[in-house]
Amino acid sequence: MAAENALKSREVSAMIKQGFISDQTLSFSPSRSLSKLYSPTSSPSKPLSSPPSPQPAPPQLAGSNHSLTRPTPSQTLYEMMSDDQNRDSKLLPDRKIHEKVHRLLQNAPFRNPNWGGLVSGDVRLTVVAKDGFRVSMDVHKSVLAAKSRFFAEKLRKERGVSHCVEISDCDDVEVYVEAVVLMYSDDLKRRLMGEEVSRVLGLLKVSAAIMYDEGIASCLEYLEAVPWSEEEEEKVVSQLSELQLHEDLASEVLLRVSSELSTSARADGIFMRLLTGVLQAKDDRARREMKTLISRLLREDAGSDSNRIDVSKETLYHLCHRCLSSLVLCLSEATSADDGRRDRGVLMAEIAREADNMQWIVGILVDKKMAEEFVKLWADQKELVDLHSKIPTMYRHEISKITAQLCVAIGSRNLLVPKETRFLLLSTWLEALYEDFGWMRRASSRSIDKKLVEEGISQTILTLPLQQQQTILLNWFDRFLNKGDDCPNIQKAFEVWWRRAFIKHVSEQENTQLQITVCDYPS
Repeated sequence: MAAENALKSREVSAMIKQGFISDQTLSFSPSRSLSKLYSPTSSPSKPLSSPPSPQPAPPQLAGSNHSLTRPTPSQTLYEMMSDDQNRDSKLLPDRKIHEKVHRLLQNAPFRNPNWGGLVSGDVRLTVVAKDGFRVSMDVHKSVLAAKSRFFAEKLRKERGVSHCVEISDCDDVEVYVEAVVLMYSDDLKRRLMGEEVSRVLGLLKVSAAIMYDEGIASCLEYLEAVPWSEEEEEKVVSQLSELQLHEDLASEVLLRVSSELSTSARADGIFMRLLTGVLQAKDDRARREMKTLISRLLREDAGSDSNRIDVSKETLYHLCHRCLSSLVLCLSEATSADDGRRDRGVLMAEIAREADNMQWIVGILVDKKMAEEFVKLWADQKELVDLHSKIPTMYRHEISKITAQLCVAIGSRNLLVPKETRFLLLSTWLEALYEDFGWMRRASSRSIDKKLVEEGISQTILTLPLQQQQTILLNWFDRFLNKGDDCPNIQKAFEVWWRRAFIKHVSEQENTQLQITVCDYPS
């Protein structure tokens, strides 16, 4: 009768899911139970039975713990189906764990009556999970005591005495069982080969808990030798820090992620070498790839990690001065009357390359909010801007990109400099930028955002006092009428200046003063 009711319960539940029952006044929700005990018999030859499958309990009548119930008004068909699925999903991980334990115990050495010339186990070891799942094993005292200081302490009794040891509230019963199985292995290194890092970390944690020194050493040796993913690296570092193992090998495992040499001074020397290497690279493709990579790494999480060792401002400005000196030297040679000293084409290529190097370093300075001093440095380059005017536009336009880069940073509020410096920057370099803009737009359509540059120039101009805005924008007005698209279109800035200059701002004076009233309340 019970089996018949259980069958009906499953049929009704399936019909509800498929929508065959429209009347929802009745609903079967059979409870499920799963055996919590695994206990291989004392006879090693007898195979371990498979984990029992969950069986539905027969529905009971109303009045006690009934499975046949009337749903509450608030419970919908969807909610009932979701509850059923949630029960199934909770059982699935339990089944997998039971199956893994079953496989481990099937070939466990302590179940072989001929292993090591020992008789059947004289210790009943039980491991209990937090959810109540239990695994019992008949193992050998001599093995446990020899391998584990924890068990050696617990099993200090006369020979011939049977022992029962229970380990309760385990996070991972399966890993405890595997650790015991490993105690019977003569070659732990081979047994661990091919395992997942997370699995070995679990074994390491258990080995540390039961003071299984050989297991600890083997797990650490494995972790030191295998590669880790980024996620695994975080777990390894976290667990080793948590366990606080005193073995020298634990320190060796962490050598790949930490070093005593990572001081600021030493790290800055490495940064200098890397950045200089990129600036002087021979292969253009490799140079572009490394520029992109290093820029990303320097930008990555820079603001969220106070312990981060970063490239210093001194290093970046040292490279800026080096690039400026190289740029001036190349331009001087290119404009020299003695054209026979070096091939002119090579010189022009070097000019473009040094300008590109400068753009890269300036980009890093802007990202790290260190570019204020560079704006003044660039604005003071009178000799460079004079040489710039003597070089063909097709070679020099990369230099004007630096000016555009600074204007974009100022216009987007990522660069704060005094108004005197802003005006000096535009006074020195804006004419050169106008001259080169057409070439910048055509030759660099993929690497430069025309609208972004125009917006940056506009916003930088509009930060100046009104009279300076007027001087710059009237000059632009004449140039734009003659050059058209070869000149930046900053009409929006012109409109804003016009309104500021010719439309008077009337400020209301009434009720503009802050009024404060003080009231005393009886205490």
